[in-house]
Amino acid sequence: MAQENKPAEAEAPAKSSKKKLIIIIAAVVLLAGGGGAAWYFMGAKADHKKEVKHEEVEAAPVFIPLETFTVNLQPDPDERFLQLDITMQVKSAEEGEKLKAQMPQIRSRLLMLLTSKQAAEISSAEGKQALTEEIITELKKPYTEKGKPQEILGVFFTSFVIQ
Repeated sequence: MAQENKPAEAEAPAKSSKKKLIIIIAAVVLLAGGGGAAWYFMGAKADHKKEVKHEEVEAAPVFIPLETFTVNLQPDPDERFLQLDITMQVKSAEEGEKLKAQMPQIRSRLLMLLTSKQAAEISSAEGKQALTEEIITELKKPYTEKGKPQEILGVFFTSFVIQ
């Protein structure tokens, strides 16, 4: 009988050590998998942040504010005037410097355009949007005979008063 008890006792520690080994292996796999997933997702976020920062640096907007325009509008039936502040957005600081050198022509073009309008045409949101598009079209035209079109990205009204 003493011999029969020895094999039973030997099997019990073997089963116990196998369970411990399986638990340890499962824990290591779970930790490694969780750590790997965290590393993957954190690495993807970090790469995305680097890309966004890189794009922001390249695409920094350049704005050029213009002096206030005060013009008489076409009568409809009353005489009215428009007081307007405009800011242009250009592609680069270099383009901005080129446009600043052309400021008398820019102002002249805009004055001619603005004085051709009636108050009723530019009072609504749609009218202001149409005026924005006309201004961009006018400003993109070359300032010399053989010049290239200007790179105007946008025109923004910072003040718009009709009286």
